[in-house]
Amino acid sequence: MIENITMSKYELRTKTAELSGVIYEQSLLASTSLTPTLLDRIGGEDGFHKLATLFYQRVFADKENPWFLGIFATSTQSEAIDNQYRFLVQTFGGPELYKEKKGKYTRLVGRHANYKIGSAAAKRWTYHMELAIDEHPHLIGVGNDEAREYLKLYFRYTAFYIVAASEYMRDDQLSGGTQLDSGRIW
Repeated sequence: MIENITMSKYELRTKTAELSGVIYEQSLLASTSLTPTLLDRIGGEDGFHKLATLFYQRVFADKENPWFLGIFATSTQSEAIDNQYRFLVQTFGGPELYKEKKGKYTRLVGRHANYKIGSAAAKRWTYHMELAIDEHPHLIGVGNDEAREYLKLYFRYTAFYIVAASEYMRDDQLSGGTQLDSGRIW
């Protein structure tokens, strides 16, 4: 972490766009521009659980990149699936499942501050997520091209947002990031 440096949300968006190749407005398309909504297209809450499952099956099977798998060493596969599923349901208009488990604020960067997440990890994370999106049964087919693309833009931007923002976090912005939550619910 770099001390005594502040970054406006606009500077952070610019840095994230430089790293990800996705601008902020593009990252919002999955949640603002689809009719029916992404939540409906993916199959509701169960559809997001399926996406999280497909993703983490890939992550936990990634034995060729032990450095990447090490990022997830503090969670079991089922814990990781549950956390991501809850976050995605809440993010895309469903019930506040993540808030029920983790508290009032999502603070995505703060939740990941304890982990060494750089550009290589964001690229690997995005790689696995894009494959999971492409194999999700509710997102397969020509009529879902737009939904798949918008979701990929969202995840690419978000992964690199964590990388960019983590360089500028202050200790008071952490949300459990300096120590693991009790009960292994990270």
